[in-house]
Order: sequence, then C-alpha cells, then structure tokens
Amino acid sequence: MLPPHKPSPPAWFAAKRFGYGAGLPIAWQGWVALGLFLAVTLGSTFGLSVLPLRRPLLAVGVVMVLNLAATVAFFWVCKTRTKGGWKWRWGTRD
Repeated sequence: MLPPHKPSPPAWFAAKRFGYGAGLPIAWQGWVALGLFLAVTLGSTFGLSVLPLRRPLLAVGVVMVLNLAATVAFFWVCKTRTKGGWKWRWGTRD
C-alpha cells in the first residue's frame, strides 16, 4: 500500500521561463521573503559604513557570515516554493 500523497506547499515564486531557478514572486509571501532578504543583506552591509567600529575586521566577518546565511536561507525558500520546481527551461516548450 502506498503512503498518501503529501500536497506540495503553495507557490510563492514563478518559475523562470528560460534557464534554471525562480523568477519573480507571485504571492505576497514571496514579496515578504524577498524584502526580508534584501533588508538583511543590504542593511548589514551598509550598516558597516555608518556604524563606528572598534574591530572592523571582525565586523566584516560577521556581516559576511550573516549575508551567506541569509542567501542560503533565501535560496532554500525559493527552491521549495517555486511553481513547478527548479529545472532547466527552454521557454515556450515547458
């Protein structure tokens, strides 16, 4: 006996028409995810230039790790919430 089919989560991003990956958001949750990603990465990066730093090398390292973690998390969200999944697409054929 087969286990019951687990429904896929609702799509937040459209699939790219050409190439591999996700396109623009198609749901408000996707726009929120994109906004949070941009706020974290741009905010932490530009924060380096306006905050007085006693240990600048440590601050740069923390920002790099934070940006890497935000990027990995955002890619995971995009991959799991893209309509049709991530696969190579050739345009109108798919």
